[in-house]
Amino acid sequence: MSRFAPILFIAAFFLAGCEEPTGGGADLILTGGVVWTGDDDGPEAEAVAISGNRIVAVGSASEIEAHRGQGTRVIELDGRFVSPGFIDNHTHFNSAGALLLGANLLDVADEEGLRQRVSEATERLPEGAWMVGGDWGAYEEWEMGAAGPGGEGDREPFSPDRAMIDDLTPNHPVLLNRWDRSVFLANEVALEAADATCDWEGVECADGVMTGRLTPEAAAQVRAVMPPKSMEQQLEEARAALADLRQFGVTTIHDNTPPSIFPVYQALLDEGELTTRIHARTTLDRVEHQAGLGLPRNFGSDFIRLGGLKGFVDGIMGNSTAMFYEPFEHTGGFGSWRAMMDPPGNMERLLIEADRMGYWPHVHAIGDHAIDTLLTLFQRVEEVNGPREDRRFRVIHAQHLAGPETAERMAELGVIAEVQPYHAIDDMRWMEERIGPDRIRWTYAFRTLHEAGVTLSFGSDWPGTNAAWYTANPLMGIYAAVVRQTPEGEPEGGWIPEERIDAETALRAYTVNNAWAEGMEEEKGRIREGFLADLVVLERNPLEVEPTELQEISVDLTIVDGRIVHER
Repeated sequence: MSRFAPILFIAAFFLAGCEEPTGGGADLILTGGVVWTGDDDGPEAEAVAISGNRIVAVGSASEIEAHRGQGTRVIELDGRFVSPGFIDNHTHFNSAGALLLGANLLDVADEEGLRQRVSEATERLPEGAWMVGGDWGAYEEWEMGAAGPGGEGDREPFSPDRAMIDDLTPNHPVLLNRWDRSVFLANEVALEAADATCDWEGVECADGVMTGRLTPEAAAQVRAVMPPKSMEQQLEEARAALADLRQFGVTTIHDNTPPSIFPVYQALLDEGELTTRIHARTTLDRVEHQAGLGLPRNFGSDFIRLGGLKGFVDGIMGNSTAMFYEPFEHTGGFGSWRAMMDPPGNMERLLIEADRMGYWPHVHAIGDHAIDTLLTLFQRVEEVNGPREDRRFRVIHAQHLAGPETAERMAELGVIAEVQPYHAIDDMRWMEERIGPDRIRWTYAFRTLHEAGVTLSFGSDWPGTNAAWYTANPLMGIYAAVVRQTPEGEPEGGWIPEERIDAETALRAYTVNNAWAEGMEEEKGRIREGFLADLVVLERNPLEVEPTELQEISVDLTIVDGRIVHER
């Protein structure tokens, strides 16, 4: 055998993915629509042909007709809109699955709502599984969909007791919590499992009977008897999360992935159930472990890759711990630094080490002081390690700039703004109350960043924080960036309307830009011959509808790896 034969065989194997099946004809053709390719060389087409997991042709309907074969499935689009599959820059997949399968109580603040959500969760959870979390009352003070303060004034916060749920949960131990983690609620089954009594400190009792309300310290004692979550439950949670993503056309997520979830991803992949690609991010403090294993950036397959390393500079707006130059108006505090910033110099060391190993740090920074501090650290990395063309550092959230000069500095450093537009139309409930009417001008400054030349990367932060729930629907993110109003249309004219952007810029931030941000711009993010066949078909053209209608557009088809995984 020629010494070149193995090389030729491998080359033929990889090229085979772009060829049409034997006998001629593509596997799938989408024709008769508006195909937004995201490709500057040919931004619009009428039809697409797919063979295997690759796009084999993009062009006019007549050009693509030549790829029709006896076994080709042809979908007539009737003018519908085709886009590259949506890529979400920031998800918490395992948290989303747990919330979808379990009890989501973020908008619950009364007994009726609590009983309904708990009852529904018992039907979804495996028998005997613990029901935990919930975060009740998150929208009690600031109503969901409000453009400003709209709670119930001085009304006492909702304070549930176990009598409300014991009859619903005989087969499930329950340990729920208020959104701020100030109080917990355990049912009879959980209290018995922990051998809790009224003698415990932090266990509330009335007439010698436990109400189920616990302090955080007492809740920790109950949590100590909770067994590890079974693989069965983890898989069910993951399936619920995948169903949510594919109905919204999300074909890749940049996920903040704890190590325990990798076996779940692999099990789903082995069974052909992984319908979203995973760009997995572990935390920056694991850089030496990852490097020690010799794992390069983007190690893995087309479906599961080890991506960027996530760091943290400051806290969040939800609990007023984002780091600002000026104090919060309601607390007088300036925010707080996260653990990776301690001891002084630790974050700099981690960033320099990650960059030296060729990794791309993605670092959480929300307040203006935090963002400026992070940019100085990124600049220091370049000074120490020298210039390099393949750096793609990100500022995660980048919520509040000190001013336009911060955007200009980000552009100069080539830093990506990893932002989540839905934050803007949810946080407006309480933002002005916290930092004042003058300082909000540079909050969620999408247009300022874009016009400065910063690459905008969009995502969801799905399923949210303990203080808010965020949808995984990219159309809601596009709506938020373009309209800057609540789903109910408030305030009139948009919140900080100077920072609105156009729909195509927002669409690019969910597709082309996110593929580039993860270093996969030659594989996905555009509809181009040879690219992975990840596409979404929308019922209407988001570039032509009235901006207020963007949130109403439905996903008709989601295609991942050439396979239709959602069909409305």
